[in-house]
Order: sequence, then structure tokens, then C-alpha cells
Amino acid sequence: MLPPSRPVAPLILLASVLKPTDDTRMYEKFGRTLAGGGYGVIVAGRASQRPPASIGIEQFPLFGGTRLSLARLRAQWRFWQLLYREKPALVVAHAPELLPLTLLWHRFTGKPFLYDVRENYALNIRTQQVYRGLLRRVLAAGVTWMERQAARRAAAVLLAERSYADELPWLPPRRTVVLENKYAPPPGAATSPAPPAMPQAGQPLRLLFSGTISALTGVFDAIAFAEQLRTAWPQLTLTIIGYCQQPAELARLQQLAAAHADWLHLRGGAEPVPHAAIVAEIGRHHLGLLPYREHPSSWRCLPTKLYEYLAAGLPVLIPPNPLWAAEVQHYAAGLVVDFRQPLPQPAALMAQLRSAHFYPQGPVAAARWDSEAPRLLTAVRQALAASTGAATAPP
Repeated sequence: MLPPSRPVAPLILLASVLKPTDDTRMYEKFGRTLAGGGYGVIVAGRASQRPPASIGIEQFPLFGGTRLSLARLRAQWRFWQLLYREKPALVVAHAPELLPLTLLWHRFTGKPFLYDVRENYALNIRTQQVYRGLLRRVLAAGVTWMERQAARRAAAVLLAERSYADELPWLPPRRTVVLENKYAPPPGAATSPAPPAMPQAGQPLRLLFSGTISALTGVFDAIAFAEQLRTAWPQLTLTIIGYCQQPAELARLQQLAAAHADWLHLRGGAEPVPHAAIVAEIGRHHLGLLPYREHPSSWRCLPTKLYEYLAAGLPVLIPPNPLWAAEVQHYAAGLVVDFRQPLPQPAALMAQLRSAHFYPQGPVAAARWDSEAPRLLTAVRQALAASTGAATAPP
């Protein structure tokens, strides 16, 4: 007689369209947490050039074109095919444009889903000047309506930022879970790479700008700031690593990198950069820059890169944002600088940086994803239990 077969672990589908299949939140945080908890995981999204290998996680490309191409519509059909073929026990929608088909799947099958709110999408549409006039108002209203419908039926709504709990009136209070975008170290890494100590005068000083590259995140302000600081520290270099979605901004950035090739280094830009490469750069630099411009879509959020820098113990320079300043000052992690104003005394700032004692308690453990992962596992267990009427957990 054959022994009884081992029960099959519940399959969870994590899906977006524009986020790559190796996305830091979908893959590295949600995917690895769930796979480590014994679930089967599929991550669907934009095709990744260098998909990582991880036991228990399968990647499926939904989309491979430009943001405004017909391939984005075909991604919807591929998502529906994936749902029909794999029949996941739970879907986590990481993008509002996948909510209509996710709701349809939920209606037909009764299977639960979670909605992961990574941005205040309606606010972004209204304020970021990507869309104009009537189209902007229609898109913002449409996104809000769809999110309201999803929130009524979702087993839980997950928030990447604490501020969204105040900004989004349609959230269901008892089914809302905050899962902040804290730092998830690469597999096998016990701690974040320790950045080098602040150099002495005459030695190279390496500044870092990582993550989303745009005028709104302050990339051009970072370059102007570094250029001013070089008057007091000529050995200073600035590395910019990440992805720039706006062609005009990318062209301007590439021109600046070519004109200042001796001290301005660009990695990526035209294409996404693996997160592991960004983590490696954190460990090679002395100072992280967060020169975000004040904007309704980001000013009340804690950037992912801030968590990454705090977890690594990398000193930071931030704009005069009260929320960020409270975090940085609590851990003695850096200084506040107005990147939009000319730097009055570069030499005085450099002297302050050299004399400061950053991170007296070491890298910030509270900035790591470990503090968020248990809440994700609890939300998943509760969603599966509610759909089966019994506590469903991986075998």
C-alpha cells in the first residue's frame, strides 16, 4: 500500500503589471516570507532581465512592453489565463488595474484576495501632472471607485504606508493591515552590509542616490548639491543607481553624467536595476542622499530607501520633512539639508559630517522587514481560514 500523499501547500499568486517579477516588495518581501512560511508562491509582473532563483517561488511575466503599449492590455488576458490555469487559493493584487479581473475571479470561485495599496494612486493621478484635464479627473475617479469595490470584498487591505490610513476614507478599519516597506536583506545575509566610515579630508567621499530616478525624487537637486559640495571636497563622487521612467529626464541625466564623468556615475537609468546591486552600493558608500521635492504624493510617506539606509547604518542627508527628520534624529542617522537652496558654506557642512557620531546604537533593527513579516503571514492565514471555514495553514 502506498503511503498517504503529503498535502499540497496552498498556492498564493502575487501580481502586478508594471512592477517586475523580482520587485522588492512582491518578490523579496511578500514572496520570500510566504515561501518561507510553507506556501507555494507565483510572482507575476513585468518581465525581469535577471530573475532570481528562490526555492518555492515561480515567476511569470505578464508584461514586457512600454507603459502605454498594447502589451499592457494583453497583460490582462495573460493574468486571467494564469488565474484559470493555476487556480490559486489566494490572490494578492499589487496594482489597481488588476482589481477588475481579481474581483471577477473572486465572484466566480469564491477564492479570497488581498489588495496591496503601494501608493495613493488617485492622489498621484491628480497631482503628478502625468495626465491632463478631464482625463486626469476621470482616471482618478475611476481608480477610487474600483478601490472602493475591492475594499468591500477583500479579505484584507494592506498598506505600504501608515499615512494611507488617514488619506483613504474607503478603507475597512477592521481589515486594514499596515506593512511598511522596510528593508529585507538578501537570502543568507545576517545583517546589511556595513558602509565604510566617514573619510578624512583628502580621501574620496562617495555619495549615493538610489531607487526611483526622477525630478520629483530630487535627482537633479542631488547632482547640483554634490557639485557644490565638491568645492569643499574635490575628491567627492556621486553614484546614481536606479530606473528612470521619463525619457526626457533620462536624456538630461545621461547628458549630465557624460559632462561630469570624472565624478558623476550613472548605473541603470534606462532599465531597472536588480535590488541586490543597490544593496551592494549601499555598502560601498559613505553618505545617502534623499533630496525629494515636497509633493502631496510622497511627503507623508517614508521612502523605502530610507529604511534601507537606516538598516545598513548609512548616514543620510534628508530635506526638511518633519516625519523623516523625526526618524533620522531618533537614531542619530544623519542631517537635514535644504537641497533646493544654494549651499551657503560647503566647508562647514563637511566639517559637521566629519565630526558627527552617527548611529551610536548601530544599524536600526526596526527598519528591517522582520518586524512586518508576521503580520503578512497572519493576514494570509486569516484569509484562507475564512474561505474554507477552518484554519488553513501550509502542511
